[in-house]
This record gives sequence, C-alpha cells and structure tokens, in this order.
Amino acid sequence: MRVMMSAVKSGLASRNFWKAASLWFICLLYVLFQGGKTSFMLFTMINVLALYWFICSLAGVKQVRAERSLSLNGELAGKQAIQAGSQVEVKLRLQLPTFIITPYLVVNEQLQRHNGDSWKYEDSIVPRVGSHAELVYQTPPLERGKYSFRATECRSKDIFGLLEHEGTFQTEGEFYVLPRTIFIPRWQLFSRNSRYSGPETTILQSRRETTQINGVRDYIYGDRISRIHWNATAKTGSWKSKEFERESIPKTMIILDAHAANYVDRERFELAVSTVASLLEFGGRERISVGLCILGREVWGSPPTESQFERQQMLHQLVDISPEGTGDYKAQLEQRKELFPAGAFFIIVTPLADELLFDMLRWAKRSQMIPFHIHIGSARNVDSRTRPGSLYNRQEIAGIQLSSLTDLPVLLGGGYG
Repeated sequence: MRVMMSAVKSGLASRNFWKAASLWFICLLYVLFQGGKTSFMLFTMINVLALYWFICSLAGVKQVRAERSLSLNGELAGKQAIQAGSQVEVKLRLQLPTFIITPYLVVNEQLQRHNGDSWKYEDSIVPRVGSHAELVYQTPPLERGKYSFRATECRSKDIFGLLEHEGTFQTEGEFYVLPRTIFIPRWQLFSRNSRYSGPETTILQSRRETTQINGVRDYIYGDRISRIHWNATAKTGSWKSKEFERESIPKTMIILDAHAANYVDRERFELAVSTVASLLEFGGRERISVGLCILGREVWGSPPTESQFERQQMLHQLVDISPEGTGDYKAQLEQRKELFPAGAFFIIVTPLADELLFDMLRWAKRSQMIPFHIHIGSARNVDSRTRPGSLYNRQEIAGIQLSSLTDLPVLLGGGYG
C-alpha cells in the first residue's frame, strides 16, 4: 500500500500525469457534448490506454532489478587488487517485469569517488526475450580511492511512444583502488657500503644473503647466471631465480606528512602517497619489517611488521586519505612514540625542507633512530638556502629530492646525500 501511495504521489507531481489527465478530460467532454458511437468508442479506448499507463507506472520501469559485477582483465575485481590507472569493466544484468512490454531502456549510471568526484555513463539497451537485458561498459582510468555507485536511473516510453516512465534502483558495487606504485629493485640505504651511513648506523647489519635457499622468485634484470633456478624455469617457461634467506636488518618506520598547509596541489600529495605505497611494496618483497605512521587530522600508525596482512592494511589506509592534518609535528610523534623502536630507520616523506623538518629529524636522532628524508617537490620550488641537498650535508642526514614517481627507483639506488 505504501508503494502504491508513493507512486500515486509521484505521479500527481509528474508532467506525464497531467498530459494523460488532459487527454482523458477532453475525451470525456467529447462524449458528454457530442455523444454517439464514435465518441463513446474513443472514450473507451482512452480509458484502456490510461489503465495501461497506470500499470506501467506501478509495475514497469520502477520494478527493474539488477545485479552488478566488476572485472579487471577478465577476472572478478573482488579477487584481485585494483591498482591506480586501471580500467574496470562493469557488467549490469537487468531483470525487467515479464508482463509489461518495454521497447527500450535508457540506463544512467554514476560512479562516485570518496572525495566527491563523479563519473557518469548513459546508454540505451533493448531487452532480450524473457525480459532480460545486459549493459557492459568500461570506466576511465581510475585514481586511488574508495568508489561506490549511486542509485541507477532508468527511463523508458510505452509501446506507443507517448509517455515516458522513470525509475531508480540501488545495487551493491563498492570497491577500492590502491595507490599508484613503481617497482623499486634496490635501496642503497640498506646496503653495507651505503654512503648515507653515519655514526648511528653502527648497529646496522647489512642485508646480506645467506646460502639457505628460501624459494623461487621471478627473474630480475641483473641477476647472476648462478642465481637462475633452471628446473623452475623449464617447468614454467619463464625465467626464475633462486631466493635466499637474508640476515636481519633494523626495523623501518615510514612517516607520511598529511598536513594540508604543505601541499600546494593535489598532484604533490598523490606523489607522496604513491611513494609511501611503493616503499611498502619494496619492504614486503624484501621481507623487511616495515611500519607506517600518518600525520594527518588524526595520527594513525601501525608498528613495524613483516606480516603481509598488516602490510595490506597499511596500503588500504592510503586508499582514501586526504591532506587534512594540522598541529605540531613533534607533539604528534610523541603521541605515538611506541611505534618508533630504537635503532629503526625513520623514513619521512614530506614537502618540508625547513626547521620544522629538522625538528622531527633531531627528535628521531634523540630517539636513537636513523633518519632519512624523501623531499616531495621540485628543486626550483625550494629556496636556495633550504635546498635539501645542502641541508643534508650540514645536518649529516641522508635524503633524496623527488619530483616524479618514475625517478624514485634511480634516486633510491643512487641518490645524493
């Protein structure tokens, strides 16, 4: 009853209703003042047509139901991580009322991102036999974020093409897009002969490989011939290398600066997030105990761990983060000082290159950690007196200056101090 009453109320407010009511009223006046079989037959026909319109408004487009599935490269998107830059294929299977003929259907889809950005798609389809219809389309390349579909809108006209009917339905379709990343083959900071080494690194044991084979991995350009696992290569048809166990190294904490005042545009913050995500992937691949601390509106942190599950939790924390932080950096670090064990690497990713930065780095040194700075920005946008390179030399702190994600592997493999 509630559904019928709501349909009646919405019908009274629509233009279609008043069109049909005006036509019915004209035919009624024709019967009353003209009379005869012709007027009566016309009035009967308009009543039958009005009944058909009424049934269509209640049990037509408004009763459309659907199931939505997402796929990426032919596989269900729920079974694999969606990386930034990917295009997702959306398949919408519609179930229409069987006793109402629908000549065509206009479907309007809207995909909304967590920050309010949206993307719309509209297409018309002709239902198949059995009142089934299927709509397949592909999204544009998606950036990191949390995505959800708004209520789907449908429009259709009756078989005479006189009145248009509208309806909406909600179907589950929420998914996440992970930040954009880049492959990092090596990081000089973890090398025994690193030129970034200072007096704090006396506790550092180099990440040397033992003679104990721990498994098989994909071949990486530059691997020695002696590392190739010939049996696995022959079985799989692709180059495989031996994976050896490595000696332990200090834990690593990555700190992401998410203060709003430090990012002049969205691209710079996206670069910072992608840098952190790439470092997390590097740590997972090299079995390094890595943790994450985000200095945002609230301080979020996860202690160093080698667990793949915990690492995935850190990556998901980066999915819908925005630069909304304010306040004092040192106070925020002190708030979660249990995350920073003595002897750990203190990797801070920030556009700062001033005294605020070095207050944090000095705090890390006092806490017996090994600081490393990844400066987000372009060299031309930094004052010559506070260029990261000269500051690093004066403060005896290692770091790199990053203006593009594609430069990250080169800078970490070499870089400047």
